[in-house]
This record gives sequence, structure tokens and C-alpha cells, in this order.
Amino acid sequence: MKHMAKNKGIFKKNYKKIEQFFTHLPLFAKYLTIMTAMILVSYFVLASAITVFLSTRVSSEKETLLTENVKQNAGYCERLFASCTTQEEFNNSLIIVCNNLGVTSNAIDADVFFCNTEGKVILCKEDFVYSYSPDSNGCMLHKGYEIPEDIMSSVTKGYFFSSSKVQGLFNERTFLAGAPVRVGGTVVGVVFAATPLESSLKEYAGRIMSLFLSSAIFAAALSFLVVYAFTAKLTRPLRQMSNATKAYAQGDFSKRVVVRGSDEFAELCQNFNRMASALSVLESSRRSFVANVSHELKTPMTTIGGFIDGMLDGTIPPEKQSEYLQIVSNETKRLSRLVTSMLNLSKIEAGELEPKHTDFDLSSLVVDCLLSFEQEIEKKNIEIAGLDTLGQVKILADRDMLHQVIYNLVDNAVKFTNENGKITVSAGESNHNQLFLSIENTGEGVSSEEIGKIFERFYKVDKSRSYDVKSAGLGLYLCKTIVELHGGQIYAESVEGQFTRFTIIFENTNK
Repeated sequence: MKHMAKNKGIFKKNYKKIEQFFTHLPLFAKYLTIMTAMILVSYFVLASAITVFLSTRVSSEKETLLTENVKQNAGYCERLFASCTTQEEFNNSLIIVCNNLGVTSNAIDADVFFCNTEGKVILCKEDFVYSYSPDSNGCMLHKGYEIPEDIMSSVTKGYFFSSSKVQGLFNERTFLAGAPVRVGGTVVGVVFAATPLESSLKEYAGRIMSLFLSSAIFAAALSFLVVYAFTAKLTRPLRQMSNATKAYAQGDFSKRVVVRGSDEFAELCQNFNRMASALSVLESSRRSFVANVSHELKTPMTTIGGFIDGMLDGTIPPEKQSEYLQIVSNETKRLSRLVTSMLNLSKIEAGELEPKHTDFDLSSLVVDCLLSFEQEIEKKNIEIAGLDTLGQVKILADRDMLHQVIYNLVDNAVKFTNENGKITVSAGESNHNQLFLSIENTGEGVSSEEIGKIFERFYKVDKSRSYDVKSAGLGLYLCKTIVELHGGQIYAESVEGQFTRFTIIFENTNK
């Protein structure tokens, strides 16, 4: 148990070292190393399988070859010995047997010999070659051979084959086949054929393995080149992404990844480029927003500071101070609205501002917002249409949030309606069990290129700020965010030189 625990600890230690080594490798090196290792392991497994196959095949072929030949020699001996009637004929038959054993040995590349029933070798090919007078008392070259009793017992009963190391006979694993020789029903000897297993496999397996190794080396080299090229191609987009992200971190969003093909990596590259474009637009909008907000904050603060200083140093006479104090008050409210919009937007995006639903009349909220702009409407002589047909529209929503939405839309409409123009409002329930609110104003309208962008954060249609001097580009984005927070949708339509219409749709939850 201690030994096992020690080995387990060594394994864990080595595994951690390998893991740390791979952790610090680049992705290219990791992938190349793993793929190369898999190829080499595959070749090793294949070589092992071929070795097992060859061993099994050679064993089967050798068993068939040796068995057929010992049976043929045993049958030949039986016929030859049975035909002998004199000692001279028997002696001559022994010479013929030795000659036949020699021919068979050379033909099948094996050691073929004849044993008596005691397991002693008495005839073989060398006995005939060297002496021409077989020694019935034993073969000189096989004097050390003595077949074990268990093998003799098996072979005298019939056929015998073994592919193992025979204790006391061979020093290595050997194919050994034997067949009994019977004369008159009595076993008078046994013909054995033996050949070392290693020598049998060596030549045959050598040719096969030589061919396999040369093919494997060529295939491994080719596979390595293919894997290297494929890995380099696979990791190229990742390297490009890494370089691009470094540039993004420094504020340069111009870098893009080259898209090749249509696989998952190509899709990843496309999405990465889209993200980069979105970040570029967002960064541009952020910078524009910071500039706009800075200006929006600076302008009223400068105005407020200038008027107050004028009152303090007497530049503005006392009889006009009330008028200028009203301007200061308006500028202060403007600052308050800007800060409130930014805070509300931040809370909504952070999920900290949840709607507080109550039942109220959406139409009355529209009328209240219109009354807030009564002076501006009268000043521009704007006609308000649709109030006479505006019925009661009950809705379950956050009144304060929707008040801000409608206030922003009315403010937008009043701001961009032309002199002597018209604002049309309508609200009610559609045929699809939905509540709708529409605010339309005449005027210059919005171009088709910009109509899809007006709900983006920090976006302003009038880049010159000549018309919308009080906007920071948050109003419509805030409207869209609040409407979607209530599960609704807001749309914008416009025809240049004619009108601009905003439509809000809510699901009717009162039914």
C-alpha cells in the first residue's frame, strides 16, 4: 500500500509538471504538440496491432506447415517400415528416412527428426549426411535432446503442436509439431519438426515492418506538415484578434480580422468585426456625448454665473433683475432635467429602477404634457389636432416613467414643428388588443438615413446644433428604454419636408 501511495504521489507530481508546461505554451504549440502526439500514438497502436497480427498469422501458417509435413513423414515411415522383412531392408529404410528428413528440413526451414518411444532422437538429416550409417542408439547431434514425457504421452495419442518454450529441450520459444509412427497398430516412434519462433517471425515480420516504418515515417512527416499548416491557419485569426484587442485597449478601433471561409472560426471573426464596429460607434458616441454634455453643462452654468455676477456688480439694474432671475431659474431647471435623465438612464441600464405600475388614463397624461409647453406652442402658433377625439385610455404602467417619455416626445415635436405648423395626437385601442399612442408634427422631418439611428444613445440629428440647442442626444434613447422596460415598442416614421411621427404600442393588460 505504501508503494502504491508513493507511485500515486509521483504520478500526480509529474502530471502537474506536464500541466504547468502545457499551460505556458502558446495555443499553436499546444495544438501542434497534441496532434503530433496523437499521430505518433496512432502509429504505435497500429504497429502493435500489426505485430500481434503477424505473430498470429505466422503461428497459424507454421502450425499448418509443420503439422502437414510431420504427418506426411510419419505416414511415409509407417509405409516404409511396414514393408521391411529383413534387417538389411530395415537398415536401408533408415537411410531413406534420414534422407527424407533432410529434404523436408531444407524445404520448410525446420529441424525435422525421428524419436523413439522414450523421447530419444535416433534419426535426423545430419545423421544421414555425416555418417551414412544411422546410429540406432541415438543421433550424435541431438544427444542432448530428450522429449519430455508429457509431450511424448500427448503425441503417442495423436497429433501434437506447441508454440512455447519446452523446458529442458529448447532455450527459446519454439514451434514444435509431432506425429506418431505406427506399425501394426503399435507406436514405434515419433516424427518431430521444430523451428525457433523468433527466426520464423524475424524475416517475415522484418519485411513487413520495414515497409510499414518507411511508410509511417513518410506519412508522419507529411502529417506533421499538414498539421503545422492547418494549426497555423487555425490560430491565425486568434492572433489577429489578440493584436486587435491590444489596439482597442489603446483606443484604436480600426483593426479588423480577415474573414476566410464560412466555418465557425469565420463566424467568430465576423462577430468580432461587428463587435469592433459597434465599439467604434460607441466610442465615437461616447466622445460626442462627453463633448455635448460638457457643453450643455458649461453653457447654462456660464449663463447663470454671468447674470448673477451682473446683478452683484450692478451691471443689471434692479428693475430687470426679476427677468434675468427667471432666465437663471430656467437654466437651472434645464441642468436638473439633464442630470435627472442621465441618472435615470444609468439606473435603468443597471436594473436598479423598476416600474411602479398603477392604473391611470394615458390620454390625460398627454394633455398634461401639452399644457407644460403652452407658451412655446402659442409662440410658434402651433395647431394641436386630435384632442377632441382623444378618448379615455386606461393603462397599467409607471405614470412617472411614461410622463417622461411623453414629455420628451412632445418637447421634440414642439421643438421641430415649423412656424404655424401642426401637432396631431391620437391614442386608443387597436384591433389586436393593443394600446397605442401617436404624436405627429409637421416640419422638415428626418432623412431615411438617420431615421433608424435616432433612438441610439447620444445620437443627435442636427449635428450643427442650430435647432436642438438643449439636447444631449439622450431623450429618444431614454424613451425607447422606458417603453421596452414596460414590454412595449416605439417606432418613428418621417417624410422629409412633411412630417415626423412617433408611435408607441403597449399590450393591453387591463383585459
